[in-house]
Amino acid sequence: MDQILSGSFAPLRFQLWPRDSFRVVDWNIDRGTQLQGILEFIKEAKADVILLQEVDLNAKRTRRLDIAREIARALQLNFVFGTEFQELTQGSQQSPAYQGQATLSPWPIKDARLIRFRRQTNFWRPHWYLPHIEPFQERLGGRIALVAGIELGGKTITTYNLHLESKEDDILRVSQLNEVLLDAGSASKNSATLIAGDLNLDATKGEPATALERAGFRDGVGLSNVRTRPGRGLFDQGRSIDWIFLSGGLKGRNGRIHRNVPASDHFPVSSEVSFR
Repeated sequence: MDQILSGSFAPLRFQLWPRDSFRVVDWNIDRGTQLQGILEFIKEAKADVILLQEVDLNAKRTRRLDIAREIARALQLNFVFGTEFQELTQGSQQSPAYQGQATLSPWPIKDARLIRFRRQTNFWRPHWYLPHIEPFQERLGGRIALVAGIELGGKTITTYNLHLESKEDDILRVSQLNEVLLDAGSASKNSATLIAGDLNLDATKGEPATALERAGFRDGVGLSNVRTRPGRGLFDQGRSIDWIFLSGGLKGRNGRIHRNVPASDHFPVSSEVSFR
């Protein structure tokens, strides 16, 4: 479960002088069930850093595909993949299925590792009173942050690809976020660091906003009132839960929520990031 999978499909790239800026895309792709639409958007986005959540590996619902590898191979990208859960109703003992996070880039990716959060919910664990069928989403494992360095034209960006817990309350989610901020704070304050993902909370308000600000992180999109996950019913107006935050001399501009992309139950989030 803690093994990191990787692949290198990008051709060698040469940069004769340091980059002034780069493009970031963050997206919960809803397991990758609409793979063709996902490929079309990522290809068009031409991003340097792509952070994806809810990425399937060998799951029945996504035709047993390795979704991260399929995207990387089709678009000539490098990738790393960290396992969040073993999906018990999507595989078998002989052929297990997984879901996790993937970070992709046309640039080299190095030093990938996982933070498996200390505090987790018991909601996903198998229970004797639940039938072993797909709607109950029985799982082993727990929420993670996938950490990776990207060598981007002479500069290294440290990326944290997050998927915070969707069940229980914000107290649990903030505790998971604080683990990431503590880890990021152990590096030099001047290092270029990016935190992005599906945080399952509004990170511009209350305790999460305070924690991010104290750790030196700024909103890299600047569109806090635009919902990134559309409503799922008559009384559900949607939520702002997908974010990009920057520190260490990085500044975002031209932030965008791509509400015209229907390939997931979340909208892609993007930003042009410059080195200040």
